[in-house]
Amino acid sequence: MSKRLISSGIGTAIGITVLWLDNKWLFLAAFAAISVAAGYEILVATKYVKNIAVAVISLLFAATVPFLLNWGHIYQIRYINVRYVSFAFVVGLFIIMLFSHKKVQFSQVALVAFISLCIPFSLSCAVFMFDRFGEGHRTFALVYALTITWISDSGAYFAGTFFGKHKMAPNISPKKTWEGFAGGLLSAALFGFLLGRGYELTTRIFTGELNFEVQVLFLTALAIPCSLLGVLGDFSASILKRECSVKDFGSIMPGHGGVLDRFDSILFVMPFVYFVFEWQFPVVPII
Repeated sequence: MSKRLISSGIGTAIGITVLWLDNKWLFLAAFAAISVAAGYEILVATKYVKNIAVAVISLLFAATVPFLLNWGHIYQIRYINVRYVSFAFVVGLFIIMLFSHKKVQFSQVALVAFISLCIPFSLSCAVFMFDRFGEGHRTFALVYALTITWISDSGAYFAGTFFGKHKMAPNISPKKTWEGFAGGLLSAALFGFLLGRGYELTTRIFTGELNFEVQVLFLTALAIPCSLLGVLGDFSASILKRECSVKDFGSIMPGHGGVLDRFDSILFVMPFVYFVFEWQFPVVPII
């Protein structure tokens, strides 16, 4: 547990630093690096990394997507350029399969295409929030979106460790229990409530006034589907690890595993939070 806590502390410090610097290019570079690292871990786990052509084209694509999405946003043509690049990427994979069909199977191409599209597009939603919600509230939005599932994971881990008795899905993830699941839901809901109240309090302390109101009940309720989606992402990664006969995707984070082991639960949550905040942002001005 000590390794897990130390890794969490280091990761939290790095995350706080990136948020504090509040630099868009740093965000782009960070999420591009995470996308490449996560994609590489899957390629290693599935042993598809042995095909150099497939590995190189998929990792280059993962590294490029966040920057292409940003370029499209600047010139008001978001997604148009990425559609072309995504199409070329998929076509390239099929061309590789045609010329190396004895080594590269369709199932390999399908998995590589899926993870190379899913991971960077999902994480790029953080950059969309950076642009969408302005300097005033974007840090608040990003903290919620990036940490809600990690808080849920931590709550589930400790609740499961101390109170877990009933296995949730032993054939997929033997350590997960229903008690841990409940602890994760409660932790996420409590975090949503405290983050909303804390944002109001710190703003009032540092500025001396408060010209907005945080809809804390909305944030608290939103934490529940976020936690559920986080569990879905975690189970999806667990199934892939079980099929590949690996315990973790990597060892870069002692006590947690690889990069994907830490970010698997966020892959479904990040787009969901972004779309919900686009529909109804929980910070409203006081008239």
